[in-house]
Amino acid sequence: MSISTPGGPERRPTVVSTGKKPAAGRPAAADKPAAKAGAGKTGTGKTGGGKGTRPGAGGKGRKPVTPVKVSQGRSWGPIALFVAVGVLAVGIIGIGAWAVYQGAQPWQKRADAINGMVDYRKKDKDLVKGGNHQPGTLKYDVLPPVGGPHNQAWQNCMGDVYDAPIANEHAVHSLEHGTVWITYRPDLPADQVEKLKSKVQGKEKLMLSPYEGLDKPISLQAWGFQLKVDNADDGRIDDFIKTLRVNASIEGPNALCDQGVTATGTTPRDNLQQNAPEQPTQ
Repeated sequence: MSISTPGGPERRPTVVSTGKKPAAGRPAAADKPAAKAGAGKTGTGKTGGGKGTRPGAGGKGRKPVTPVKVSQGRSWGPIALFVAVGVLAVGIIGIGAWAVYQGAQPWQKRADAINGMVDYRKKDKDLVKGGNHQPGTLKYDVLPPVGGPHNQAWQNCMGDVYDAPIANEHAVHSLEHGTVWITYRPDLPADQVEKLKSKVQGKEKLMLSPYEGLDKPISLQAWGFQLKVDNADDGRIDDFIKTLRVNASIEGPNALCDQGVTATGTTPRDNLQQNAPEQPTQ
């Protein structure tokens, strides 16, 4: 059948049947919009119902998915250990360098750095003049004495530990020779006395004795220097000994410490009777 139009007869479009029913959910071929020119080719180069790649569809033409890497973070354990070792090494080097620096300082400067030290060489220069030998009992303004006139005989100072007080006049002469004299209250606990003994016994130019009337439990003397502390564990005791033993001598390092008085008692003796026991007071 034809319809007459001003431009001539119009024909109905011819539908060619393929004999197949359209798949479910797909529009029939006749219902699909016409493809643009040149757009009929897909992945394999075929047109129409070929096996071209479609977005979202599975198949060999699908683009591979790149796996996502999950960061596990830094391993802080080894880093912290490395930093700790580094800090420790720097600390050890620093302490060693400081010890070398301190050891290189003049002993007088190191003595000044000991906290609580009294330097009578600066405080009272007349007090620490040496070489003035006088017999008999002498009076001292500083107790225990740290210098001044003294007897001709010195107290034996070869690491001697005396269990009773000794004469100031002999002890001061030992200080002049470079001895460090450690004194303590007679009521100092026995364990504290033992610690002091361990620092003194058998070591030249050191001596230890009890001393009545101390205002502190322990008092250390060298020629012109004094340090008082509360207990034998005070680290300044070792600093005092290390810094002033021998160094504080005003007669040089070769001044004798043996051949001195070994007897105890606060009454001084002359050379001929230096080791005789003290006679009781009448």
